[in-house]
Amino acid sequence: MGRVLRIFTWRRDVQTVAVAAMVLTVAFFGLSGAARASDPSPWKAAVDEAAARYLREAPGAAAISIGVLKDGETHVLQYGTLVPGEARPPRQDTVFAMASITKTFTGTLLAQAAVEGRVSLSDDVRNYLDGDYPNLEFDGRPIRLLDLLDHRSGLPFLLPDRPELDPGYQGDPRPYATRIAEVARTYDRAQFLDDLHEVRLTAAPGAAFQYSNAAAQLAGYVLERVYGQPYAVLLQNRILEPLSMSDTGLSLSPDQQARLAPGWNAEGDLMPENPEWLQAAGALKSTTPDMLKYLQWHVEESDPAVRLSHQPVFTSTEPVFGDRGVFSVGLNWQMVELDGRRVIWQDGMIEGASALCILQPELKLGLVVMTNQLGPETAKANRTLVNAILGSLDASTVPVP
Repeated sequence: MGRVLRIFTWRRDVQTVAVAAMVLTVAFFGLSGAARASDPSPWKAAVDEAAARYLREAPGAAAISIGVLKDGETHVLQYGTLVPGEARPPRQDTVFAMASITKTFTGTLLAQAAVEGRVSLSDDVRNYLDGDYPNLEFDGRPIRLLDLLDHRSGLPFLLPDRPELDPGYQGDPRPYATRIAEVARTYDRAQFLDDLHEVRLTAAPGAAFQYSNAAAQLAGYVLERVYGQPYAVLLQNRILEPLSMSDTGLSLSPDQQARLAPGWNAEGDLMPENPEWLQAAGALKSTTPDMLKYLQWHVEESDPAVRLSHQPVFTSTEPVFGDRGVFSVGLNWQMVELDGRRVIWQDGMIEGASALCILQPELKLGLVVMTNQLGPETAKANRTLVNAILGSLDASTVPVP
C-alpha cells in the first residue's frame, strides 16, 4: 500500500477469516459471443496456478473472475465461490461492483467533452457551477477540471466531510461499507453542493496528491451541466451502448440484481451493495465480458477521447523500479512507462468487492480481475495475482507497482 501513489480507494483494518470451499470453473468467449479458436493452454496453466495460490494463501477469499484480452481475443476464467462454504462458482454473467473503476469512465466522458470542444481540461471548475465558490481556489489558483481526475484538487476524501466517513476512523465499530450505505440513504446532490461551499483548501490545487472521491463526484456533476443530461444517461449513451455493454450500469434491473455477487468483508460479514449515490466516483457494476469490451476499446487507443484520457496530467520525478520507470496519472488512470512500454491501470476497492483493470497498449494486452471479498490479506494478494498473470501472458509486460 502506498507504493507509487497506489490508490487503495477504500481501506479498513480488519482480521481475516478462512475460506471453507473452493470451486474452479473456466469459460472462454469472443467478443462476438462465440468461442475463438486460439489455444490458451500456454498461459492458462499459469493463470490456474496463480488463482489457486491466491485462494489458498489469502484467507477469506471468495470468487475471482478474470478477463484476458490477448492477441485480439478475449477469455474469461473463473475460480472460487460466491458464498464461502458453498459450491457457488461465479458465472460469465455474474455482476460485480466496480467501485473506483467507475472513475475511468468519468475520465473518458470528460475527455470526450474536451475532444468535442465543450470544455478545456484546464478550465476553472467554477465555470460549471451555479453560485459563488470563492473557496475553490488557493492563492489565486483555482481547481481545474483536470485536478478533479488526478487527485490533486485538494477536495476531501468524501462529501459530507465527516470523521466517520474516513476509512481509518476507529470511533465506529460498523464496517466502512455500512457507514457509506447509511449516508447514501439521505444525502443528495443539493447537499453535496451545499457542503462544497464549506470546503477549505490548504494548498494550491495541483500541488499535492490527496485521494478524493468527492472530486470525481464533482466531475460527474460538471458533466451533467455540460451536456444537460444525468450522469447515468451520459454513461449509457456515450460509452455503454456504443460498446454493447448491456450488463453494466449504476443501477441494476431485477435480473441483474439477482446476478449481483454478494460482497464479504475480511470477517466474513455480508456487506451492503455499493450505493448509486457514489455516482461518478464508484457506483458502477459490471460483468467480466462487458469489462473486456471496455478494455479492448482502451487498449486499441483509436478513439481520440481514449487517447486523451491516457495522456499524463501529472508526472512524478521519482523512478518506480529502482532507477527506472516513470509514473504518471491521466484522467483517473495510473500509468508507468518502462523501456517504451506502458502499463495503465486503476483499482476499485471497497469492503465486499475489489476490481483491477490493466492495459498494456504496446502489447495489445488487457486484464481485468474482479472479486467479491476484500480485506488486507486479499488486497495484498491481488497484486501478486495480477502480476503473475501478466508475466504468464507475455514476458515483456510491465508489472503493476
